[in-house]
Amino acid sequence: MPYLKKILFAACLLPALLLTRAASAAAPSPAVTALLTQALSDYPGKEVLMITVDYPPGGADPVHRHDAHGFIYVLEGSIVMGLQGGKEQLLNVGQTFYEGPADIHTVGRNASATKPARFLVLLIKEKDKPAVIPVN
Repeated sequence: MPYLKKILFAACLLPALLLTRAASAAAPSPAVTALLTQALSDYPGKEVLMITVDYPPGGADPVHRHDAHGFIYVLEGSIVMGLQGGKEQLLNVGQTFYEGPADIHTVGRNASATKPARFLVLLIKEKDKPAVIPVN
């Protein structure tokens, strides 16, 4: 009987997950501005990439990963961040968030449907590798 309960639970959860993913896909895309790329001479093959991300009202990211150490600092508004296997976190101006190279970034969105949000991202990554890797 526990096996049947698991199947029923998964069957009930699947439509909600699909709707959440569809809602993210329909959300307005963020604007990304590159501020700095700097090779790290003390760490051969590594570089720092600094960007700002501007979420329009209701804006969101698709599911992705960075293959980098990512440090986020909220500059304006409020954002919601979440990693696979973790809880969503509401971040306000001045708050920070970290994601590691193996983390899947499942939630990244503006917490407001009426106000923009902006945050600074510092990525420590392999030189010449993409900053964002889509996850399907």
